[in-house]
Amino acid sequence: MEQNNRKVNRYPKKLLVIRLSAIGDVAMTVPAIWSLVKNHPDVQVTFVSQGFARDIVNQIPGVLFIEANTKGRHKGLFGIWRLYSDIRKIDRFEALADLHDVIRSKILRSLFLISGIKRIAVIDKGRSEKRKLVRLKNKVLVPLKTTSERYMDTLRNLGYSIDNEFDYLFREARLPENITIHLGYKDKRWIGIAPFAKHKGKIYPLDQMERVLSILTASKVNKIILFGGGGQEQQILESWAQKYPNTVSIARKYSITNELKIISNLDVMVCMDSANMHFASLVNTPVISIWGATHPYAGFYGWKQNPSNAVQIDLYCRPCSIYGNKPCFRKDYACLTRIEPETIVNKISTVIDR
Repeated sequence: MEQNNRKVNRYPKKLLVIRLSAIGDVAMTVPAIWSLVKNHPDVQVTFVSQGFARDIVNQIPGVLFIEANTKGRHKGLFGIWRLYSDIRKIDRFEALADLHDVIRSKILRSLFLISGIKRIAVIDKGRSEKRKLVRLKNKVLVPLKTTSERYMDTLRNLGYSIDNEFDYLFREARLPENITIHLGYKDKRWIGIAPFAKHKGKIYPLDQMERVLSILTASKVNKIILFGGGGQEQQILESWAQKYPNTVSIARKYSITNELKIISNLDVMVCMDSANMHFASLVNTPVISIWGATHPYAGFYGWKQNPSNAVQIDLYCRPCSIYGNKPCFRKDYACLTRIEPETIVNKISTVIDR
């Protein structure tokens, strides 16, 4: 009996999780952390990330969030030491899961190792496999393990029971009154469009995306909700909203929590290989994702999204980048420009009418 109890209690009861950026990558941790909390309610999980991740992490009951202010208090080497000191004041952790494996997280985990945390697990990013996937010659074009699965494996290495049963945080959430006033009640098909991504190699040409928008808004049964960031993105989306009927931009108008609620009410989300794909995946909304320099095979496809809804074309040079940050060696970004707007519109109809 004592031996069985020891087996049951093998896993650490106080876990520190580190994933400092980016918001889409944090969203991809949710299925793993959700499973851990569900299967081990006696474990206290503390999640360290930048402030933008708070609304995502707080959707998982019982997880404590600690903000890493990497542009202020926790900037630079001394900032990492201060972050380490701040975390140590919160609790005495038994284990650490580094879901990032970058210089900042490596230093942090080394400091915790010195301080006495012996159970440390680090994500295997599969860097060697990914290099083979994106090299120009002799590509090894095979599906790689997803990032969410890599997060799960990291937690399993600490002794936790992790499954892939996560479906969604919520679905068709009731919208706050101020949002309902802005968007109106849902009496049409709600189509989300998030046309931006961090790097050019992942952005469908804006003139072609505007063509998609013009086709969709020609039908009175469609309402288009535009998603994006601040600055130039916000200006472009506001100009589209003014130009086309039944179109509204919510760029920088709501918190991530409220954006998730809005996304949960969409009939479909059209987006790039970007954070919005992962947001939609968390709230059970089907995604039509447009892929250029990157590829779903790299492991960043939306959680439980239908692979047939990825819009992409085959080129001998694709994929050329894991993150879409490399300049196009052809100079023409054919992987994106050759995708016809009508192809995307037809895919939208297929998904909504399915």
